[in-house]
Amino acid sequence: MLSLNIWLPFLSFAVVFIFAALVFRRYLERRGLHLAIWGLGLVMYGIGGFCEFYIGAFGWNALVFRLWYYFGAVLVAAWLGQGTVFLLARRQWAWATLVVLAAASLFSLYVVFNAPLDSSRFVAGVQLSGRDILPRNVRLLTPFFNVYGTFTLVGGALYSAWIFWRKRILLHRLIGNIFIAVGAMSPAVGGTLSRFGLTEYLYLGEFLGAVLMFVGFLQATSVEASLLVKKR
Repeated sequence: MLSLNIWLPFLSFAVVFIFAALVFRRYLERRGLHLAIWGLGLVMYGIGGFCEFYIGAFGWNALVFRLWYYFGAVLVAAWLGQGTVFLLARRQWAWATLVVLAAASLFSLYVVFNAPLDSSRFVAGVQLSGRDILPRNVRLLTPFFNVYGTFTLVGGALYSAWIFWRKRILLHRLIGNIFIAVGAMSPAVGGTLSRFGLTEYLYLGEFLGAVLMFVGFLQATSVEASLLVKKR
């Protein structure tokens, strides 16, 4: 029987890649840059989930661990949040923050892939954590990316929901944005608990986050999809 540390990350990976495919398809139809950045962030989310599954199923692998930490622990929240910045913020601000984020991501790539790993601290069957395996100065990267990503993604979704509620319009988007906000907070809560030693909530938070954000996306776009079908 597969353990939670194997099938939860795999389910997260599967859900997120289907989610990403739909977002990229929407980008091809509408050409909104925010959709392309959201899709990129979701691919990072999926890579993180796959790496967790791989190490849970097959054991320690230094390259897979670095990929997990870089995409899953450092970048994903910030790039998802950056998509929301492009949706809601002024274009000049969106491009300025994108340049800073891209530069910070390249710097983090160098740091993560050149950091020494203490693989003796890895424990098979336990949810992945950078704690003790990576030097503290490398792990200090994650709060900056995650705080920015959570603030922009959750804040943007709640702001959009408030706008729709205040104007009493587009109820489906109001509900969808609430789901997205709750889903975006779920991995953040799991990651925070993990840093305090409660690692058993990390994979559950990631899975719930993937499902809730996907449900929110489907809800927010459901009426538009049905109208397109009727027009055809």
